[in-house]
Amino acid sequence: MSESTAPGTVRLTVGQALVRFLSVQYSERDGVEQRLFAGVMGILGHGNVAGVGQALLQNQVDPAPGEQPLRLYQARNEQNMVHTAVGYARTTDRLQTFACVASIGPGSTNMLTGAALATIDRIPVLLLPADTFATRAADPVLQQLENEQSGEASVNDVFRPVSRFFDRVHRPEQLPASLLAAMRVLTDPAETGAVTIALPQDVQAEAHDWPVALFRRRVWHVARPVPEPAALERAARLVREARRPLLVAGGGVVYSGASAALTALADATGIPVADTQAGKGAIAWDHPCAAGGVGATGSAAANALAAQADVVIGVGTRWTDFTTASRTAFGNPEVRFVNLNVKALDAAKHAGEMVVADARAGLEALTAALAGYRVPEDYTREVGELVADWARVTDECYHRGHGPLPAQTEIFGALNELMGEEDVLVNAAGSMPGDLQALWRASSPLQYHLEYGYSCMGYEIPAAMGVKLARPGSEVVAVVGDGSYQMAPQEIATILAEGLKVVLVVLQNHGWASIGSLSESHGSQRFATEYRRRDERTGLLDGARLPVDLAANIRSYGVEVLEPASVEEFRAAYTAAAASEATTAIVIETDLYGPNPPSSSWWDVPVPEVSRLESTRRARAEYEDAKRDQRPYL
Repeated sequence: MSESTAPGTVRLTVGQALVRFLSVQYSERDGVEQRLFAGVMGILGHGNVAGVGQALLQNQVDPAPGEQPLRLYQARNEQNMVHTAVGYARTTDRLQTFACVASIGPGSTNMLTGAALATIDRIPVLLLPADTFATRAADPVLQQLENEQSGEASVNDVFRPVSRFFDRVHRPEQLPASLLAAMRVLTDPAETGAVTIALPQDVQAEAHDWPVALFRRRVWHVARPVPEPAALERAARLVREARRPLLVAGGGVVYSGASAALTALADATGIPVADTQAGKGAIAWDHPCAAGGVGATGSAAANALAAQADVVIGVGTRWTDFTTASRTAFGNPEVRFVNLNVKALDAAKHAGEMVVADARAGLEALTAALAGYRVPEDYTREVGELVADWARVTDECYHRGHGPLPAQTEIFGALNELMGEEDVLVNAAGSMPGDLQALWRASSPLQYHLEYGYSCMGYEIPAAMGVKLARPGSEVVAVVGDGSYQMAPQEIATILAEGLKVVLVVLQNHGWASIGSLSESHGSQRFATEYRRRDERTGLLDGARLPVDLAANIRSYGVEVLEPASVEEFRAAYTAAAASEATTAIVIETDLYGPNPPSSSWWDVPVPEVSRLESTRRARAEYEDAKRDQRPYL
């Protein structure tokens, strides 16, 4: 490193300055400080190996005074490393995350799906894609996009719509402003998501005299905005007028650490609480006011309450179509909404009374404002009866004795009974999230880790790695279908390299169960939803089943694989996997056709208006009948 001649400065490359800056960033909430970046997920290649890659090496083997080492985790797939960062950030309630570095071209654009997931789910992650030469001295370099309309454009511009903040550092002087803006967004509960700073490869290696103040320890304070008194009064007045209120808890309740505040409100008022995928566990499943999941894949109990609710209080939810059952769940013609959310966009949805505030601060204030209010006794009894009815359905789904292959709900039942309150179930896509939202009995907000904002196949294994890094003392169980497994098994190698212990549960049913069921119910006859050879007679993929051996594939990574054939054997296998100190996989065959929990709701998936197929015409008639209940909430 060359010595700087300017007083109060230090001479570093852009890559070195970036790494040193990231190493001394901290977040704080409620008086507790933690490093903002737990490390760096990366694949070093063309465009960053000699820039940011060299800076990371120097940071680890020869850190400067005051510089903190940033561990590099060597990922196998760039999309996966973003999922790992998201899994970690969710588990730490968005107070910590990872930076993700990638080479130019395909290495960087591989992160795009992860960026979309992080921004949609509102989870902080810093993406540092390498870029082409700022000087354009060697255009077109390997993997460079040539755009005839703009010499400025590169493939990294595709990150703009899926990033909460995007910048490209053309000159060293731009780096401080870019980094400070990035940290602001990453630590803002309302604005957070993917933050992308594109780094041209020549700029990464360029030296500059940086002010020493840039590298001082910096603490970013995560705010808890309190509700405006007038807004709180309007919301409380509306709730006090309600005779059948329902509260819907979303992910914001979990991220703000508001479970105790939510439980206190339920205790004080008797208002039943339903949950979204991200909000499950915000109130313990066995609390008298806990009604379970609501919406397209919710419980019959929560959906019955939603259908007649006169006031719906949404806390920390962004009201996706699954939560509202495509705007059919809340059937009372006079229903009104109160939306308590740190983000004004969500607080304004469904023409609700807006309470823009942190979920914990808002719930505490609302509880105080509702002092003396309690729901009618007959409503409390109705809630208890509906919940008890659904508990019997859940028990049946968990212990149905289906055969010859078990239903996946039976596997979930075994896991639900065997996993502890501090253990974490990780899942994201297929038919599993629907079954889990309807049935899973979450004892804590930690236990249930479902990614359903983007419902991204392949999320589970890399995210489980992130969860394990954040919770080394918890049993972390990644539950994946054979479809999701085939999309992204690569981070098994990273899990092993880091000496982490994760339990992989792979349900093999030789197809896409969720899409197959959706296809069948919407008139498309499960077309192209099973894993089969092409039949030359029909021209379709309806020949013999593919002889794919997922257990052998997992063993090739050096992982012990257990292959139970029944629910009883699965219980024994999970007990053994939990007792092991090493990553263990359990591969079990389940029935592609279910049975799944009974549906109590609807999801808007349009069916063709005209068709020569009778199955499609019949499905269209059913679709038009169901769509009559759909309406905007105004």
